[in-house]
Amino acid sequence: MARRSTSPGGMSRRRAKPAAVPPAAQYHVIEAVTPVVDCGRYPVKRVAGEPCVVEADIFRDGDHVLRAVVKWRPRGETRFSEAPMVHMDNDRWRGEFPLDRNGRYVFTIEAWTDLFASWERGFRKKAEAGRDVAADLREGIAFIEAAARRAEGEERMAIDAALERLRALGEPRGAATIVSDPKLLDLMARLGERWSSTEYRPPLEVVADRPLARCGAWYEMFPRSQGEIPGRAATLREAERRLPEIRDLGFDVVYLAPIHPIGHTQRKGPNNALTRLPDSPGSPWAIGSEAGGHTAVEPALGGLDDFDHFVSAAGRLGLEVALDFAIQCSPDHPWVREHPQWFRHRPDGSIKYAENPPKEYQDIYPLDFEGPAAAALMEALKEVVLFWVGHGVRIFRVDNPHTKPVEFWRWLIEGAQERHPEVIFLAEAFTRPKLMMALAKAGFTQSYTYFTWRNTKTEFIEYLSELSRPPVSDFFRPNFFANTPDILSPILQRYGRPAFKMRLVLAATLSPSYGIYSGYELCENDAVPGTEDYLNSEKYEIRTRDWHRPGNINEFVARLNAIRRENPCLGLFTNLRFLEADSGQILFYAKATPGGGNVILVAVNLDPSQPHQCTAVVPPEVVGVAPGQSYRVTDLVTGSSWTWGERNYVRLDPAVEPAHILLVSKST
Repeated sequence: MARRSTSPGGMSRRRAKPAAVPPAAQYHVIEAVTPVVDCGRYPVKRVAGEPCVVEADIFRDGDHVLRAVVKWRPRGETRFSEAPMVHMDNDRWRGEFPLDRNGRYVFTIEAWTDLFASWERGFRKKAEAGRDVAADLREGIAFIEAAARRAEGEERMAIDAALERLRALGEPRGAATIVSDPKLLDLMARLGERWSSTEYRPPLEVVADRPLARCGAWYEMFPRSQGEIPGRAATLREAERRLPEIRDLGFDVVYLAPIHPIGHTQRKGPNNALTRLPDSPGSPWAIGSEAGGHTAVEPALGGLDDFDHFVSAAGRLGLEVALDFAIQCSPDHPWVREHPQWFRHRPDGSIKYAENPPKEYQDIYPLDFEGPAAAALMEALKEVVLFWVGHGVRIFRVDNPHTKPVEFWRWLIEGAQERHPEVIFLAEAFTRPKLMMALAKAGFTQSYTYFTWRNTKTEFIEYLSELSRPPVSDFFRPNFFANTPDILSPILQRYGRPAFKMRLVLAATLSPSYGIYSGYELCENDAVPGTEDYLNSEKYEIRTRDWHRPGNINEFVARLNAIRRENPCLGLFTNLRFLEADSGQILFYAKATPGGGNVILVAVNLDPSQPHQCTAVVPPEVVGVAPGQSYRVTDLVTGSSWTWGERNYVRLDPAVEPAHILLVSKST
């Protein structure tokens, strides 16, 4: 047996490791790419019809001239298009590509060394210094000859002309003016070799949604409560009669509470009572009865033909219909009988109803996403979405998505949008911040927020600064609902009409997408004591209302929505800028379109109980004027106008109007 050699000290000597293999010739570094979400794990969100601006740090060792392009293609296609990136400063580069259509795109960055431009820079310096450049010129001519072999038509003629001039020179230093000609440099940049080309990996994705995904006013209603006969459910045909009024209020989306058959077992009574009355209609979220499940219509509302008629009527008025997608079942849902494996059973074989302590939902069974039949359940739920897409629904408000797996939503939304990229999904997830963000990354087009629980100036500035800036703004789009059937905030309960107007201004001007639940325009604020629940909630009973009763704010709602339509800066979100106001009760902010063509200043009194005043400070660059220059502002609610400068007096009395919405005009 061979003996191992040992060192003098008796220790065996280990065989030296072979030298590491040299790295491949990748000289270029591409990093700090934007926009990107979690290093490319999730797509960025943008809007079709606008460019996607891409930036990156791009550099390499030494002193070379670099080139870079942004490359893109619609997902599903194989051929990339590309556009040049330009160097800004400090190795930062920028480019952009068009998002021509609604859908998903793949993009990346390619960078390389421009050998000819690098040579030309050195050649010109040597020539200007009086050095011998004969050998250098031959090197440059070789670069040009190689490009000529790749050129055709007029490009080939231009390169041949440059070569002819260079070969005819008697003094090589005279070549500097020829090789430094911008036209030749441009030709060589396009036709030259992409030396040591480096591509950013992995490729990134962007979802180009339609414009309504970013900006729209939503109106939530229960179709059964749109009638005029107390205690009797309105049909969908009868609910259509309110659509012109909702259009006239300026809304873009009419969002319907669930329209599916309502179960009978454990049906709730008024105010969520366990004992129902003989005429209790039940909660629309207790989905499923002998009349069907998630792909059927509650018989009291009509049938599928009536729903189709409702969608068509809304469309003719310029309204889109959003449908509630609630993944839960009444004990009477056909799935309970046909697919018992889709539910979680207790040891005694019974199914446990839903709970959110202290609330209990005895009329609802949750579905089991962790059982062996989860895959079939998920397929069935995707088919539910596609069924309603087939009936003209392009917007889904998803109930409690945070109680279902995040990856399920990624799979469902991506699958639905692959076939129908125009479909919008709104996440109703009032849950932990990171889970809310994860759902947005997974594909939800819009998200409910904590807006209803933000009241102080500091809270608004901190929260909105987070939402309106990257990285959050690259994937999370807020929808500020001022109220919901489940949320009647304390400030609305306590302060009534002034608070309703104040919160409406905040929702409609801070966020491009916002919504109200019907009754908001009537300033309904009766609550179950000690809760945020509406008293006599129409979740459990049929309501009839006089939509024009005294005290309504219909005209105010319509005016706000008109202001939003007339001022494109309010349709953007990342342009939000908070400004100084020396009152803790007045929130002051600005929005402007790129280039400053449309500028709005908003001052809101956050205290609906009493007037407040302040000095509002407007830096000149915010409104596009020179320091010391005055300008005109017009209150778009009242019509009043003032001449403003950098420091301006503001007084807001909530008993009159809680806010100024000021349009800036530079002529005084």
